[in-house]
Amino acid sequence: MINNMIMSMMRIFKDDVRRVNHALKVYGFAHAISISENITGPPKDIIEMAAVLHDIGIKEAERKYGSAAGNYQEIEGPPIARDILEALGIPAEIIDRVCFIIGNHHSYQKIDDIDFQILVEADFLVNMHEDEMKRNSIESVLKKYFRTGAGKVMATSLYLNPDDQ
Repeated sequence: MINNMIMSMMRIFKDDVRRVNHALKVYGFAHAISISENITGPPKDIIEMAAVLHDIGIKEAERKYGSAAGNYQEIEGPPIARDILEALGIPAEIIDRVCFIIGNHHSYQKIDDIDFQILVEADFLVNMHEDEMKRNSIESVLKKYFRTGAGKVMATSLYLNPDDQ
C-alpha cells in the first residue's frame, strides 16, 4: 500500500528529486517516531500516508498561484491526495483524516491528535536541515511545537548536540 502511494507521489513530482526526497525523509522520520511512540494500526497508517503525501499539492499550487506557500499547499493537496487514496482503495474515514492533516499541515494551531502531531514533527525534522535553520530557531520550534518524546530526542540529537556549541 505505502509503496504504491510512494510511486504515485513520484509520478506527480516527476523529476523533482528534491521534493521526492523531502517526502521520503518525512516518511522515514514519521515512521520512526510512530514506532518509538508505540503507534499501531490505523493511526500509524494515517501518519505514514500523510507523510508521503503531505506536500502533494505543491506543483498545483505553483501552477495556479505561482507559489508553493503553505496556505496554497493546504488548498491544493487534499483533492490530489484523495484521488490517490481512493484509487488505492483506502477506506473513506482514513482518507478523510489524511486529507484533513494534509489540508492543515502548516496550520499548527489545528493539531488535534497524535497522527497530526507526528506528521508536523517529522516535517520539522526534515525542514530544520533543508532550510538550514539556526540554533535559536530550532530551539524555539522544539519548545513551541514538539510534543512526542521521540521527536524531541531526534531534534535535540540531530541539531542541538551540546558537543557542537
